[in-house]
Amino acid sequence: MPDRLFPTLASGPDKEALRFGDTSLTYADVAAIAGTLARDLPAGRVAVWATPSVHTSVAVIAALLAGVPAIPLNPKIGERELAHILTDSEPVLVLAEPGADLPTGLDGLPRRDIVLEGAPVALPAEPDAETPALIVYTSGTTGPPKGVVLPRRAIATTLDALEDAWAWTADDVLVHGLPLFHVHGLILGILGPLRRGGSVRHLGRFSTEGVARELATGATMMFGVPTMYHRIAGEVGEDPSLAKALSSARLLVSGSAALPVHDHQRITAATGRRVIERYGMTETLMNTSIRADGEHVPGTVGVPLRGVDLRLVDEAGEPVEEVETVGEIQVRGPNLFTEYLNRPDATEAAFDDGWFRTGDMATRDAAGYVKIVGRKATDLIKSGGYKIGAGEIENALMEHPGVAEVAVTGEPDDDLGERIVAWVVPEGERPAESELADHVSRLLSPHKRPRVVRYLEALPRNDMGKVMKRALG
Repeated sequence: MPDRLFPTLASGPDKEALRFGDTSLTYADVAAIAGTLARDLPAGRVAVWATPSVHTSVAVIAALLAGVPAIPLNPKIGERELAHILTDSEPVLVLAEPGADLPTGLDGLPRRDIVLEGAPVALPAEPDAETPALIVYTSGTTGPPKGVVLPRRAIATTLDALEDAWAWTADDVLVHGLPLFHVHGLILGILGPLRRGGSVRHLGRFSTEGVARELATGATMMFGVPTMYHRIAGEVGEDPSLAKALSSARLLVSGSAALPVHDHQRITAATGRRVIERYGMTETLMNTSIRADGEHVPGTVGVPLRGVDLRLVDEAGEPVEEVETVGEIQVRGPNLFTEYLNRPDATEAAFDDGWFRTGDMATRDAAGYVKIVGRKATDLIKSGGYKIGAGEIENALMEHPGVAEVAVTGEPDDDLGERIVAWVVPEGERPAESELADHVSRLLSPHKRPRVVRYLEALPRNDMGKVMKRALG
């Protein structure tokens, strides 16, 4: 019989497992509620209206117990994208929080509200490790979203690798306010603590006050995205209670996009704690991380996790051996997805002789630490014969006091091939374009300075806080 994905559920202790606001469930509660629901789920895929709630958590756990693939749906999803996902995945049921207002696109699908009641039941036998667990749809930046089929094996592997990297134990209490339709908030932020036998306190909606409260009352870890840590960095120097709470945390983890070095520095200066960055994708789950017992190198995403093979390749597909040389990240290991649902062509194109092509560009230093420089399609700028990563320019610009937020892109240039464009949200008075160009030239090199600066009131971001660079221009 395969090892259980959630061993602690089988024993059903009275220890707190999930807390959302005033609602708290023990492992015994979760086992009873999710176990009861699991018995009644039909064969076939089920959609989950993934509000940031305990109901979403229980629904996904029930599907996992039953061996039924769950499809988390973003509550802010648009009509066209929803229609595509439903047609592509053909769920037989939608599970939802009671009272949730579902869009008309779901009218044709049977609905079941998640009731937080259930009597103790024997949990179903553990499904095979290759059984599809979740189908998570990508953001669809290059076409309609693709359904990433994640087997139970990938979830268990990645969470156990993080146990090793972060010394994650049953004693840890995690706080976060991440959405539950994505890998970060759902797999790492909900399923991770449950696999370890620990606890999670979800804020519902992120706030620095909520983080401070939970870390001051027993939480040991925080997961967040750069927009959250940017808010923390802006407040922590002037808020002693926030600084004290963060300083008590065992682990602060940032992911889903690069955290600017300047924000690292401000948080560390105020708290004495360093934020750990890790790197993953929907298709691969987690690939690398700064280790809890390793050297902290701000601006990097650490070293490959246990069980993950990682290499960089050049444009010809040849391995890059030189340190500090840009290449595309390719990975292989048991953390990878099975396939893109109904897309054998896309699945085949995504692999190079067993290695998954991430599309992310990075460098590697002599100690093996990986630094992401951006996406191959949008963040690698070829200017004046140089290959330049947008990320290092963004980090440099964030060190300027007149820059609150920034995104760097390339655009066609007759002379340079591409010219570097900085999209800047000013901090107070707008800095001069020449001042920003000189700032980058001084910190990096002249060929990396922005040739054009465009000022914005806000950068376009998706629900995970990632800047949507394709919307710039």
